[in-house]
Amino acid sequence: MGSGSMTARVSDLELASPASEETTKREKRRLPLVQALLDEQRALSAVERFSQLHEDAREPLQSRYYRDLLPASPPGPGQQYAFEVDLDRCSGCKACVTACHSLNGLDGGETWRSVGLLHGGTPEAPVQKTVTTACHHCVDPGCLKGCPVGAYEKDADTGIVRHLDDQCIGCQYCIFTCPYEVPQLNADKGIVRKCDMCSDRLAEGEAPACVQACPTEAIAIRVVDQGDVQSDAQVDAFLPGAPSPGITLPTTTYKTEQALPRNMLPADFFAVRPARQHMPLVLMLVLTQLSVGAFCVDRILPLILPETALALVRPVHGLFALGLAVLALGAATAHLGRPQYAFRALIGLRTSWLSREIAAFGAFAGLGAAYAAANLAEVGTLPLPFTLPPYVTPMLGDAAAVVGLIGLWCSIMLYVVTKRRFWSFDRTAARFVGSAVVLGIATGLLSTFAAMVDAGGLGQGPLSLARVGAYALAIATATKLAAESAVLLHLRDRQYGELKRTAVLLTRELGKLGMLRFGCAVVAGILLPLGFIARLDSGDALAALIVMSVCLVVLTVGEVLERMTYFAALSSPRMPGGLS
Repeated sequence: MGSGSMTARVSDLELASPASEETTKREKRRLPLVQALLDEQRALSAVERFSQLHEDAREPLQSRYYRDLLPASPPGPGQQYAFEVDLDRCSGCKACVTACHSLNGLDGGETWRSVGLLHGGTPEAPVQKTVTTACHHCVDPGCLKGCPVGAYEKDADTGIVRHLDDQCIGCQYCIFTCPYEVPQLNADKGIVRKCDMCSDRLAEGEAPACVQACPTEAIAIRVVDQGDVQSDAQVDAFLPGAPSPGITLPTTTYKTEQALPRNMLPADFFAVRPARQHMPLVLMLVLTQLSVGAFCVDRILPLILPETALALVRPVHGLFALGLAVLALGAATAHLGRPQYAFRALIGLRTSWLSREIAAFGAFAGLGAAYAAANLAEVGTLPLPFTLPPYVTPMLGDAAAVVGLIGLWCSIMLYVVTKRRFWSFDRTAARFVGSAVVLGIATGLLSTFAAMVDAGGLGQGPLSLARVGAYALAIATATKLAAESAVLLHLRDRQYGELKRTAVLLTRELGKLGMLRFGCAVVAGILLPLGFIARLDSGDALAALIVMSVCLVVLTVGEVLERMTYFAALSSPRMPGGLS
């Protein structure tokens, strides 16, 4: 018995020894080629062995490592899933960032999770914490409310905020409405994308990639009461230096056993850099406001011009304003990642100011076209098979002006609801309405001079209008410049807040842009109108047309520069490290 057992062990050892392996290899070499290939195909590949290993598993093989990082039960009524981050455990290794990037197949430069740094304290007792951050799956998500195409949904059972890639048109407005700038643009795909808490993994009881990859177990998934989230937001219980949780009620919990010092701030808190300028939006806003201002000025012309002069001015003015409105709508589509789906933008009329803006300016362009056609029909340039009643043309003009003003209001509110202080109602309204007034007056003067050149000279009515318009233009331009400059007063603020950072940008990185903008406005909006147009006589129609053309072009360039700073000078609070 013992001898047989010993023999078996010796035999096993011989089979496992290097000598026996060499023997096996020599035997394989003596096999026919076909037989050797068949034997090789019968061997399991690494993928097949991995699949066989998992085939009979009742739960993920790594579950023992993250079971405690998942809630014991799913959310109940009034509850939802949320991230929990232990600041004492986070080492800043960015394993979570790498895992998220790898599992979700993100492109280069695209990230749904970021790692930042908080520091404070004193030289004798410094405090430093690394912070990992992603989408906060807010109770009241701004991305969902602002999306014009309904490309977001908040799951009723889990509270997870998902982005619907197929529905997205790439307008990027959700980046503005999210105070944490979580949605990220994928330029190649033409859409924005964001974290969905690996909801497909959660549904199978498996942890999200970032949770599973964290070597220190600093990230966990917990169930939170939405009522508690709202209560905590009342005292800004979130992270130092981060946007106020009262805006969208973020659900992520950051915990630490240490008492954070009062001077705890993100490491990049004092770093300011220009934001994106969004040139398609810049052009759209300036041109729509110019067109709206021109239509509103058109409704004032009958109070100043005699009927004979009015009949000459209106067709020119209406066509010019209409052309700019159509050009503005074309420029807006250039901001979309997938402009072929722009028709979806009306889906969000109930909740999105962007949908309302698009609807209003679409109707404005239609009414403007009808009004321009009616004016041309009245002077015989556009023959119609029927005669328009005399009240139709004024009604179309009034309707176009009113709908244009509604569109202007939607443009203002579109940025106000983002809760950025630099985009507050008073600042945004002063800029947008100011552009409409300044450019509208300049357009009215240009149309008048163009019509008077054809008439052979300036009559007394157009001459009076030109002088009044020159003074009005100078006053409107000076008022708008003063309103824009008011933000620079925040350079004296002791607290390095959002508006002070904006003022710093306007005087440093954006200083040359701002000076060029002011130069355009002063020359074309004040000096030329007061120095030349206000001193016209009846024989200067052609010269006035040339000067006013220069004024309008330079003023428009100045407004474009101003709108570029409106976007680029935005410097809102950010999560430590930021996501963009």
